[in-house]
Amino acid sequence: MQQAEDFRAESRALAAILENLPETEFHRETQFKAWTIDHVLGHLHLFNAAAEASLQGEDAFAAFIAPVLQDMQAGRSILECQFPWLDGLSGRALFAAWQEGAERCADAFAAADPKARLKWIGPEMSALSSVTARQMETWAHGQEVFDLLGLERQEHDRIRNIAHLGVATYGWSFRNRALDVPEPAPFVQLTGPSGAVWEWNTPQDAVYVKGSAVEFAQVVTQVRSIADTGLRVSGTAAEIWMKIAQCFAGPPEHPPRKGARYRAGPAKS
Repeated sequence: MQQAEDFRAESRALAAILENLPETEFHRETQFKAWTIDHVLGHLHLFNAAAEASLQGEDAFAAFIAPVLQDMQAGRSILECQFPWLDGLSGRALFAAWQEGAERCADAFAAADPKARLKWIGPEMSALSSVTARQMETWAHGQEVFDLLGLERQEHDRIRNIAHLGVATYGWSFRNRALDVPEPAPFVQLTGPSGAVWEWNTPQDAVYVKGSAVEFAQVVTQVRSIADTGLRVSGTAAEIWMKIAQCFAGPPEHPPRKGARYRAGPAKS
């Protein structure tokens, strides 16, 4: 499954900028809800392990996720839910565990049937969709790490997977807010890092989103405000969508305000 290799590559891209990071740097706060790099890695590590457990069957996944669900039902945040499972793991030790777990998760999905149906916290999904979600989360949460360290990420055409997820969750972005879904869905035309042009939905002259695939992915993952991109948006449906787009599960989240998420100054030497 190519998407498993894309997830692996995304994980390795994040690992590369953390390889020589001093222990203290893992506890610096990012622009995302004051999460630290440590918090980001713990979140990714937990849900990579959950995805791997889902491949082992419904019972294995239920046993793995039960303590997390209990904490969520008790009112704890998604961040607080990871701490019991991590059991004190942090810093460079957590970095090593996350790296190993990401490789193991990629191996497991590479050998899986893409069409296999897997249980999840929300609706079940295909193995292909599950590992694409792992790539999306790694890329999206990786953004706050790149931003904090003042680094510009070298993007690749595997971003198409995340853009596709963004297009596929058009209806979800509205339904998740109890809003009617405007039809037909806007035409989407995006240019990948290689210059390749990708299109989704029926071409329309009046209702569309066009521009950089990377910037589109930034908007649907809510790591940038639409106002901080050069995306060209036309039509009421497209304009509303880009203000509420959310390609990840969970309750409605508010996109960052203009200027709230950005690449910091040069990384410390």
